[in-house]
Amino acid sequence: MERSGRPAWLSATQQMAIQRNTSPPRLMTFQDEFDKLRHFCYSRTDTLLLCFSVVSPASFQNVWEKWVPEIRRRCPLVPMLLVGTQCDLREDVKVLIELARRRERPVAEVDARALADKVDAVAYVECSALTQKNLKEVFDAAIAVGMKHADRRARRERKVRSTADKMKTLSKSWWKKYFCIP
Repeated sequence: MERSGRPAWLSATQQMAIQRNTSPPRLMTFQDEFDKLRHFCYSRTDTLLLCFSVVSPASFQNVWEKWVPEIRRRCPLVPMLLVGTQCDLREDVKVLIELARRRERPVAEVDARALADKVDAVAYVECSALTQKNLKEVFDAAIAVGMKHADRRARRERKVRSTADKMKTLSKSWWKKYFCIP
């Protein structure tokens, strides 16, 4: 949660205009309540933002233990961006005191970058919805990576359709040849 009490993804919502002949991007967030339904949402995904709070070591650990295995199982070819949220709170005294009570510290940027390398993320970016730091960069990177992935997927699908159409044509001509079908 951001300081405002709203979830970070809600605070981070921005209006974007993308000139493209496809449908507009859809942003989805997945909470534990949707574990059984989430797999339906992975089809035709072009970019995944793996987000964790830099002041929540548990959320950082969940990236590796929960989200990466699920993503590798459900959509292994989709590019990922690792995003550290709430970076404005990394130096916040109240947050640091609370973390110290639990014998924890904020996630170090070096550790986050190492995880990004380990999971083959396209990039690692830290942002803050409260201060707007790097927020635009996160969405710009997600859009650019997603558009590139969508183009590659469309080329693969066209190639498959083209091959299937050729097989249909071949099949029709073969039947005509042997059974005199007009």
